[in-house]
Amino acid sequence: MLLNDIDEKCRVLAQLFNEISQGRKQILEKIAGEIQIKVRENKDINLMYVCTHNARRSHFGQIWSAVAAAYYKVPNVKTFSGGVEVTSFHPSAIKALESIGFQINKISDGENPFYEVYYNDAAPLLCFSKEVTHEVNAQDEFIAIMVCGEAEQNCPFIPSASMRISTTYEDPKKYDDTPVELFEYVKSSLLIGLECLYLYSFINKGLSNFS
Repeated sequence: MLLNDIDEKCRVLAQLFNEISQGRKQILEKIAGEIQIKVRENKDINLMYVCTHNARRSHFGQIWSAVAAAYYKVPNVKTFSGGVEVTSFHPSAIKALESIGFQINKISDGENPFYEVYYNDAAPLLCFSKEVTHEVNAQDEFIAIMVCGEAEQNCPFIPSASMRISTTYEDPKKYDDTPVELFEYVKSSLLIGLECLYLYSFINKGLSNFS
């Protein structure tokens, strides 16, 4: 069961699908089609959200994708994130997620701390900055979702991915150390959440029609 605040946020965002452009919907529906095939074949669904530093948008994607899968009850979904360079899960991204209703525990120290991110009453997601090939990530047969243009350019070939597709988002980093920093990070998170929810709603609808 989703945390109450997260469930309510999903309900609100699910009413805003008409704000997504047709072009974006077509991209999301292409991913949905690939996932529907795996669901019907009862296969694991591994989604890897990729951004250069694995610090902001890729974590938003990993977390919201897991939330949306749970909200729409799409089975066998595992979400991951990675990058080209190792940095750290950005503090402002963490604050943005906490302000939305996620419960986040820091479980290690150092330059690249590990965090547990809770969105439901099950096991948390383990989030920290890492390369795509890190051992905690899926090693093959995953869908690579590129959420930043830099990752698209700097990571041109992911041989273990079964599908690679670009869904780029503006980097909230540009607002660091400004009065609107937290607002823009929350905005970025919710935009990614909105599109993840649309993606899984489309999967859910397609599976209902198939059955």
